Amino acid sequence: MQTLLLWLFYISSFYAFIPGMISRIFGYRVFRRGNGRTEFALTFDDGPDRRYTPILLDLLKRYGAKATFFVVGSHAEQNPEIIRRMHDEGHLIGIHNYEHKTNWLMRPPTVKRQIQRTDDIIYSITGERSTYYRPPWGIVNLFDFSKRRQVQIVLWSAMFGDWKEKLGADRLTEKLLAKLNPGEVLLLHDCGTTLGADPKAPEHMLVALERMLQEAERRGLRSIRVDEMIRQMQNSPIQKLSFAKRLIVGLWLAWEQVFQLLFRLKTISPADPFLHYRIRKYQGEPVMMEGGDRLSKGDKVIELHIDNRQLFELGIHSRSSAQLAIRMIRRMEKDMPVLAQRIAGDVDLAEAKALYGVSMINRGPEKFGFMVLDLPKGWFARSTKFYLSILLSVIHPAGGARLKERSEVLVPKMMLMPVSQLLDRMNQQRPQKQVKPRERKREEELPLEAELPAATVVH
Repeated sequence: MQTLLLWLFYISSFYAFIPGMISRIFGYRVFRRGNGRTEFALTFDDGPDRRYTPILLDLLKRYGAKATFFVVGSHAEQNPEIIRRMHDEGHLIGIHNYEHKTNWLMRPPTVKRQIQRTDDIIYSITGERSTYYRPPWGIVNLFDFSKRRQVQIVLWSAMFGDWKEKLGADRLTEKLLAKLNPGEVLLLHDCGTTLGADPKAPEHMLVALERMLQEAERRGLRSIRVDEMIRQMQNSPIQKLSFAKRLIVGLWLAWEQVFQLLFRLKTISPADPFLHYRIRKYQGEPVMMEGGDRLSKGDKVIELHIDNRQLFELGIHSRSSAQLAIRMIRRMEKDMPVLAQRIAGDVDLAEAKALYGVSMINRGPEKFGFMVLDLPKGWFARSTKFYLSILLSVIHPAGGARLKERSEVLVPKMMLMPVSQLLDRMNQQRPQKQVKPRERKREEELPLEAELPAATVVH
């Protein structure tokens, strides 16, 4: 019995679990995120629903948003007028199986029949075939990767648990706004009748979605169909990268997310992330900074990190080193005043002595008042150079050839700037530390002599 269970575990892992992990982590043969500059994709699963989907279509129409609906075939069969309206109003219709069953528990021929039957229903209503497919719960199996399967598997970059009523409209709004960024593929549900869902959950989704669409309009972002986002990707320079380079980029971007969570990095402009930061203690050798400030081991610094995804996007869209440097300078020009304002309004940040960062792309920071210094020789400098060299070969417009050209200057540099200098340049002042009521009371109770300098005490 134990042997049989073990074999079943191995078979299920090979059939669905491992393919699922590969598709989620590396995006192998699936689409889950775009690279647009002002576009994101709204996708809806499990519908159509006779009650909620028409309200959703009205909402999308009011804001001029296009979406992708991954419909359950049996639901589409019962609501042909809603499917026809989706098509007539310019939305993309995808397949979500005929019944909402996981591919993990179905044989390949059964999955094929589920897809084909749903496609036939969509075709009978709209006159168009569907080639976009999202398996229920995003679970793919080994045969979903087959090139013979003439569908594009579409997953997502963010989902929100909106199928549960207890999440509520307010919390869902927060989660949606946190992921409202270009390139995101957002997963929502316009039906609450599937297994595990709450029937009234779409009511909260509709409230939160309208709030998000209002914010998207304010930011100049728009929702597009998944097929349009895929076409953008196909025309992107990233498609010219080899599989090995795409793998490196995928791992690097995944590490970015882990790093931000582990070290609790904060983002200067969450709506368009470029610079992240955290407060830490300086661990290097003493440095005399401009203006006479001395940075010593143990002093607080604000450590800056450039967003890896933004850095990659800038790199692949730049034709030369100079253009890459110019684009990075423009992004810094946008974020540095915001950082200064944040420091001026935060006592903890204002206690830091300097801004600190390490990078191999170090052309132009002097423009903002940074000192560019060599890292002390040692293990940290060597390991940092190795790590950044691999990434630079992918990010830099010249690719690996840049590592052979004047390689002696491709070394990680430390960048420092006194916090006081940033505040002066941006016409900001350090915040005054608030005196706690108990401390203020003690000060008021002190004798007059304690309030005056020693030289002016009158006896």
